Amino acid sequence: MFDNLQEKFDRAFQILKGHGSITEVNVGDTLKEVRKALLDADVDYKTAKEFTQRVKEEALGREVLTSLKPGQLLVKITHEELTKLMGEAAADFRVQGKPAVILLAGLQGAGKTTHAGKLAKLIEDQFKKKVLLVACDVHRPAAVDQLKVVGESVGVDVYAEPGVLDAPGIAERGLAHAKSSGHQAVIIDTAGRLAIDEDMMREIDLVKAVAKPTETLFVVDSMTGQDAVRTAATFNERLDFDGVILTKLDGDTRGGAALSIHSVVGKPIKFVGVGEKMDALEVFHPNRMAERILGMGDVVSLVERAQQVIDEKEAARLESKIRKNKFDLEDFLQQIQQLKKMGNLKDLMSMIPGMSKALKGIDIDDNTFKQVECIIQSMTPEERANPGIINPARKQRIARGSGKDIQDINRLLKQFEDMRKMMHTMTNGAGGKRSRAAGLSALRR
Repeated sequence: MFDNLQEKFDRAFQILKGHGSITEVNVGDTLKEVRKALLDADVDYKTAKEFTQRVKEEALGREVLTSLKPGQLLVKITHEELTKLMGEAAADFRVQGKPAVILLAGLQGAGKTTHAGKLAKLIEDQFKKKVLLVACDVHRPAAVDQLKVVGESVGVDVYAEPGVLDAPGIAERGLAHAKSSGHQAVIIDTAGRLAIDEDMMREIDLVKAVAKPTETLFVVDSMTGQDAVRTAATFNERLDFDGVILTKLDGDTRGGAALSIHSVVGKPIKFVGVGEKMDALEVFHPNRMAERILGMGDVVSLVERAQQVIDEKEAARLESKIRKNKFDLEDFLQQIQQLKKMGNLKDLMSMIPGMSKALKGIDIDDNTFKQVECIIQSMTPEERANPGIINPARKQRIARGSGKDIQDINRLLKQFEDMRKMMHTMTNGAGGKRSRAAGLSALRR
């Protein structure tokens, strides 16, 4: 995420390395590179120029504290200004009303239908409300069927009238159905087009008038850069939407849309899509995103993801086993599977401060642990619980079952034993959570 921008920001701040103070000359040289980085990220010229001007004014107006170096001060100011540029704080998401109504708008291909399902899952999980999806995309072939598949994948009901072309009427009847069937939130999926046209805008105007949504969200592909910003501005003039869902942010190495939408359109980014799985939708936090852009990591988001998949009782049970040096391969297999639920592995590791730079140029495949899983799953329950009993004959059988070599089995068993010793030592000395993370890292090596 934003790899190119992060690298260019880092290079820009290197200009101040070795300087004892901030001057108009050295800060000017640094911010010239920052402006270039923003333009390369597809941020519009006016926004980039205004941003660097604000940073320059702040930098020249502050004294460098004895505890800070000039470069550190400029990073701090840049972080503050990036946060302001993207909206300062996470925007409120109003799930109010009986039922609450959320209307999704956007161009075709932005991911509206998929994100209707992601948003439904988020509302059910976080707000504990029963959600109904309403299929008002009456023009795209198979759009209704796609929404039904999405609804089924997240366990949410779908209201649809296949073959009916009256989107406002479907929205009205869908709301009536929601009220009569006890649904507490309704998400309306509307039609998109390959480009903005009057027919499309007129139809969604009518749907909005009928539905009276508590939230109107514009769904846009982050990888389209300034096109995303221009499209958002056009939709906002007509719909006056409440916020943006920015999709495919995990694949966006530039970041222009995320950096520009709030300042240009005047509406907040409320959610970001960070993967293909149906739980890969996150609340957008400008301050955390600024930290990631500047290579500071994002520990808070990492912990939040972990909390979503790690059961507290299970964590306590595992910590007890690690303390007693009884952590086994079955436990480790479960930990790998939980880690995979947290999302893209490289993205997760980049949330650890300092790791983005360390991971530069390294391709971390999401299937990194697949070989390990395959080997462990070819073992019997007794072998997983007691790796010490795995003799040459058992290794031969495990190798055949997993399609791996004996050397792979030996390597895994040695690495696991080294990891278990490290985790046992660290848990007894400095806490279990850190030891489990260290253990996974050790096994990767």
